[in-house]
Amino acid sequence: MPELPEVEALAHHLRTYAVGRTVTRIDVVSLAVLKTVSPQWTDLHGREVTAAGRYGKHLDLDCGGLHLVVHLARAGWLRWSDSLAPAPPKPGRGPIALRVHLSDADGGRPGFDLTEAGTKKGLAVWIVYDPKEVPGIARLGPDALELDRKRLGELFAGRTERLKTALTDQSLIAGIGNAYSDEIMHAAKLSPYATPGKLSDEALDRLAAAMREVLTSAVERSVGQDAARLKGEKRSGLRVHARTGLPCPVCGDTVREISFADKSFQYCPTCQTGGKPLADRRLSRLLK
Repeated sequence: MPELPEVEALAHHLRTYAVGRTVTRIDVVSLAVLKTVSPQWTDLHGREVTAAGRYGKHLDLDCGGLHLVVHLARAGWLRWSDSLAPAPPKPGRGPIALRVHLSDADGGRPGFDLTEAGTKKGLAVWIVYDPKEVPGIARLGPDALELDRKRLGELFAGRTERLKTALTDQSLIAGIGNAYSDEIMHAAKLSPYATPGKLSDEALDRLAAAMREVLTSAVERSVGQDAARLKGEKRSGLRVHARTGLPCPVCGDTVREISFADKSFQYCPTCQTGGKPLADRRLSRLLK
């Protein structure tokens, strides 16, 4: 799933290549991705792209006050092209859900596709005058890159869920998902099962520093990359996430995994849990 660094990189890409161009046409290939009825997508036609930004993991394309807001969900992506085909994509024949055509002074056909792989669909698009009309944006907590140590302590005070759950709760902290929460906890040497409200001052210091270091480094690696290379760039920077069975690059211990019905997370026992593997309830049930 694209998280804060990748969405920030996509926003940067659109600021570089889309801002200043005019939306000439939008092809809606899958009506299911549109979560708003009014304004219609045709209301974007003829509008200049004036800005591109990010709200948590939401991507925002500002077209002169009318916003195209995108949440890429787990398998969505933005695919830029300098030469889009003039004919609209045919529904049901590939991963393209929506296509945005942009103007070009030299007669080219630039623009981008919003795509989604797999059968489980979550890609969502809103057309709104105010991004806060999008329910997911209205519920967002403070952005992860804007949090300092003091604010983090205030947010975690009294919270009893697991640290992994707290870091990925978008209403608490915006922008962190499954992958970067694993990386942040590993860098901070904290267990995914730690209780946020019971973290010591020293642990909170480490967590705040790790959050800024991991996310800032990922943004710096990602921004400026071609959109097609961002996924590979993300994978190359991961130390524990999606590295089950491989040695931890810090201590050499084997990276372990906890699995759930539709996702999993990874951690290093030596770095994070005092050398003790965490109980995997799913595996325990299978062994009974």
